[in-house]
Amino acid sequence: QVQLVESGGGLVQVGGSLRLTCSASGNIFSINVMRWYRQAPGKQRELVATIRGGGVTEYADSVKGRFTISRDNAKNTVTLQMNSLKPEDTAVYYCNVPRGFAMYWGQGTQVTVSS
Repeated sequence: QVQLVESGGGLVQVGGSLRLTCSASGNIFSINVMRWYRQAPGKQRELVATIRGGGVTEYADSVKGRFTISRDNAKNTVTLQMNSLKPEDTAVYYCNVPRGFAMYWGQGTQVTVSS
């Protein structure tokens, strides 16, 4: 099993920045893909960013140019740097690791952007 814990969420004004961190533990041998999702109240969970082995990244159009996903394999962490935040970014952000048959999720961290 893999355990994921997110941290770094909070309240920020429009245009501000936050840095989210996901820490993985447990059976974390050879994790490849790591992702960030978010879910706003009353909406479906959406994929925000993906990072693959070797550092290849993918972003949702809504965050491209503002968010950056990165990873530190030695520390078993994945980070989401969020800049130029908008009220539409308000959501619970989740770390996700798909591997084999499993889909592992963290507990989520709240990001609130006030205008």
